[in-house]
Amino acid sequence: MTLQEAIEARHSVRAYTGQPLAADVVEALEREIAAVNREGRLHIQLIQNEPKAFLGTLAKYGRFRGVRDYLVMAGRKAADLDDRVGYYGEHLVLLAQTLGLNTCWVGLNYKKIPDTYVLGDDEKIACYIALGYGETQGSGHKIKTVEQVSNASEATPQWFRSGVEAALLAPTAVNQQKFSFEYLGEVDGRHRVLAKRSFSLIGYTQMDLGIAKYHFEIGAGRENFDWA
Repeated sequence: MTLQEAIEARHSVRAYTGQPLAADVVEALEREIAAVNREGRLHIQLIQNEPKAFLGTLAKYGRFRGVRDYLVMAGRKAADLDDRVGYYGEHLVLLAQTLGLNTCWVGLNYKKIPDTYVLGDDEKIACYIALGYGETQGSGHKIKTVEQVSNASEATPQWFRSGVEAALLAPTAVNQQKFSFEYLGEVDGRHRVLAKRSFSLIGYTQMDLGIAKYHFEIGAGRENFDWA
């Protein structure tokens, strides 16, 4: 499965079988987590066979069931932490999809369990990502149109529209999709694209934008443009 195929196949899943992660899957995840932590200056941690974080009122309210494995998405406190968590977290989410796993970004419906993770004095947890073998593969949801979130037209490159289409399949908090992409033309021989987020009472828009930017890069081809 390619990353583009993973984007199209992946849906949020809240109910899991509880089946332990296969050893080769854990190895692949841990290897990529280490690489992402270095590149993204993060402290993401894979927690296995730990059911307590997704038990209780919060988990039931979020309709979570059978979650025993998850990613603690953490890093040093910084203005761009949520953006990096979204961007690199979605890289891991799509990797998990290619490995036969299901996932769900979780902003509130979890409980922090002491001694399951390690944080530095200047680090914080941004969110969790539930993962494992889902009871189902999830289902799609209503999304905005390309025209609602971009200036794509007959005058913009086809790769730009493809990028926006991929971004529209990105998970966002309560499916709010508070992001937009603007094609700015060429500067010094390179196409430029501006990614923006808009206000939301729900929050998480910076993290959502990081997720959407990762999807856009896959759909558009990272070699075709520079971020403005």
